[in-house]
Amino acid sequence: MPTWLQAETLLSGLGPYMLLGLCLIVFAECGLLIGFFLPGDSLLFTAGLFVADGLIAEPLWLVCLVLVTCAFLGNVTGYWIGRKAGPALFNRSDSRLFKQAYAERTHDFFDKHGARAIVLARFVPIVRTFITAIAGAVQMSPRHYLTYSAVGGVIWAAGLTVLGYFLGRIDWVRNNLEPVLLMIVAISITPIVTEFLMTRRAKRTGAT
Repeated sequence: MPTWLQAETLLSGLGPYMLLGLCLIVFAECGLLIGFFLPGDSLLFTAGLFVADGLIAEPLWLVCLVLVTCAFLGNVTGYWIGRKAGPALFNRSDSRLFKQAYAERTHDFFDKHGARAIVLARFVPIVRTFITAIAGAVQMSPRHYLTYSAVGGVIWAAGLTVLGYFLGRIDWVRNNLEPVLLMIVAISITPIVTEFLMTRRAKRTGAT
């Protein structure tokens, strides 16, 4: 990715407003559709490393609490954006770019797999930005959505930050930070690849 989008460059450039800027980035990536290009996974890991180094003055528990809150509020915002805009989109007639059948399939998917999708989507770049609005557009139960959004927010925001805090103290990780961050991105997309392969296998088995 461009230098200005790399985690270390972004956070270092924020100076004394590092935590505030990180919160805004996490909020935008989790709820505002314009935030899909932001490197959330690597930012959280690097933030944990910066806490360990003292570059972020706030204690780890406070950083995790604030980031989890921003991730949750971002998802809530994205959900209500989709919930308000969804009816106009999903009730329209078929066109070259939109088919009512697709809307029905999406609704059925969230009925069956919505909870798991909301949690796993946290770890998939780009998907975590758009799935919030989609969940709102298909009228996923607010209670279920908010519950699993909170669970995913804790595992994602706090989990990666804590991981960066402790692994960042290892010399090998410090000396190979870029490969480690690339590995985190690769791990982040593993759930969606696994789900895709399992679905294909199930279809083949059913066809046989």
